[in-house]
Formats: sequence, C-alpha cells, structure tokens
Amino acid sequence: MSRDCTELEAWMEGKKLVSLAYILTTSFPKKELSGLANQVRRIATSVPLNIAEGYERRTSKDDALQFLHTAQESLCELETKFCIALDQKYVSKVNFEMISKKIHLSKKLTSGFINYYKKTENEKFRTII
Repeated sequence: MSRDCTELEAWMEGKKLVSLAYILTTSFPKKELSGLANQVRRIATSVPLNIAEGYERRTSKDDALQFLHTAQESLCELETKFCIALDQKYVSKVNFEMISKKIHLSKKLTSGFINYYKKTENEKFRTII
C-alpha cells in the first residue's frame, strides 16, 4: 500500500475530477455561481478529501471505509448534479460525457480501493485468529 495518499490512483483521479468540475462550472450562468456551481465544486472537492481521510484512518477499518464510502456517495451526487446541469443546458453534451467518464473512472478506482482495503483487512484478521 502507498505510504502517502497522494500516491493513490483514486486520489489522483479525484483531484483531476475537481479541476475539470471547476473548469466546467465557470460557464454556468452567474445566477448559479452561488447555487449549482458552488454545490458541484464542493461535492467534487469532497471526493479526494474523503479518500485522503479514509486512507489516513486506515488504523480503524470502520472509519476508513466510512470515508471511502462517502467519496463514492459524493461521486453519485456529482453525477446527478451534472445531469441537472445538462438538462438546464449549463454544460454541453460533449462536456457532460467528458465529466461522466471521469466520474465513472473515479467510481471504479474508489470501489477498487474499498475492495482492496476490505480484502487486506480480512486477511490481516484471519492471520490474527
């Protein structure tokens, strides 16, 4: 396992997702800057933050998994917010597809990290018994 959360692929992709979300929300109407755009930015930012916190809490399996699952939930919420943005024509179909691909990649990586963590923790538990 990496020694630092910044070495995790899930964290790195989460950070890229934040950058893309910030770029795409700059084209939202001014009336949405304190509404949907702000919500999208906060949700996107929570993904790598929760992955980092989960990684740092790896001494407690339940705490770590809670933060990693929160990152997964944020990804689902982010996807929904961008669906709304698409419906409102705040993002183009091309940009929506681009962010959707990033979201799905982040979901896959975070899910993989959760599964890896569960597996390694279960193996550690079996060796203790």
